[in-house]
Amino acid sequence: MTGRVPHLTSRMQGLGTTIFAEMSALAVQHGAINLGQGFPDADGPAVVADAAVAAIRAGHNQYPPGPGIPELRHAIADHQRRFWDLSPDPDTEVLVTAGATEAITAAVLALCETGDEVLTFEPTYDSYLAAASMAGAVLRVVPLQAPTYEFDRATLEAAVTARTRLVLLNSPHNPTGKVFSPEELAAIADVCIRHDLIAVTDEVYEHLVFDGRRHLPLATLPGMAERTLTISSAGKTFSFTGWKVGWVCGPAELVAAVRTVKQFLTYVNAGPFQHAVVAGLALDDAFFEQLATDLAAKRDLLCDGLAKAGFVVHRPAGTYFATVDIRPLGEDDGAAFCRALPERCGVVAVPSAAFYTDPVAGRHLVRFAFCKRDDVLVEAVERLAAL
Repeated sequence: MTGRVPHLTSRMQGLGTTIFAEMSALAVQHGAINLGQGFPDADGPAVVADAAVAAIRAGHNQYPPGPGIPELRHAIADHQRRFWDLSPDPDTEVLVTAGATEAITAAVLALCETGDEVLTFEPTYDSYLAAASMAGAVLRVVPLQAPTYEFDRATLEAAVTARTRLVLLNSPHNPTGKVFSPEELAAIADVCIRHDLIAVTDEVYEHLVFDGRRHLPLATLPGMAERTLTISSAGKTFSFTGWKVGWVCGPAELVAAVRTVKQFLTYVNAGPFQHAVVAGLALDDAFFEQLATDLAAKRDLLCDGLAKAGFVVHRPAGTYFATVDIRPLGEDDGAAFCRALPERCGVVAVPSAAFYTDPVAGRHLVRFAFCKRDDVLVEAVERLAAL
């Protein structure tokens, strides 16, 4: 939806209905396989689901504490220490949120004045623009160049102005599947330190990294812990996206600012599910390793099938999304292609143009999700081969 919406404030005009809602509606309309919206089609570990049921039965159904239940805040702090050698104080440096989207939005609202600039990398997840708009801030983008999705260091430096307030970094990156390298992260950290910028990092795919790579949080780099808010969630790691349990970790002063805003958004959320996520974060290393192994196999299943169907595939290093170039199929309009695809072959994808401030930049690109059962992916590949 791109037309003007009556009564909607000017700063939110043009955002309209998300592309994910539009494509999911087409999936229902045509009975298509939905490889558009990024949610698994199977539940996560039974021990985590059982912990949610037990929490409900135990009466944990009223408002939890504003910052999150102590057990979860301690579990999050333990997770950060266990995997990334970060040691946030669970009482003052950890905040539980309604998913990562609320955490990002609350951070931007808390930290940006009207006219401030938020620097991020494009293509970019669509909620970032919405968060900046709600804050009255301006989103400035540094392009990631397909197919490797590297960025130019000089372009990053040139994008910083006197109004730049924070850098919003997503790694592993949606929609491209890029995992920012240590060298790239060092360049970003250098810019943050020299220009005294705050970093807000969206790390929801932190455990979904393939081929021997390892996620590196920006906060672990020298000089960054004191200026970085690290955001993640349980949804992607444990395959319970509907629970909407996320968190923010960082310096007490920055977390307190985010908490001030968060309390007036959802106030609190997901009481019994907070207890269940404690169980998830306590799972052994084998779970997290197997999660990445299984998703890498799904990636290969889908990407190999897309390549055989004639797409140019940008094989991802992380997340559960793969981007393709549709031009070898004689197509160059990803939005039109995706809108027609459910009827043509019964598969739903998302046009990458939705992730660009200038839709022309991603016009020929389309994103598929591979966080589905193998039999679903096989069927989708067979249908796409008919194109």
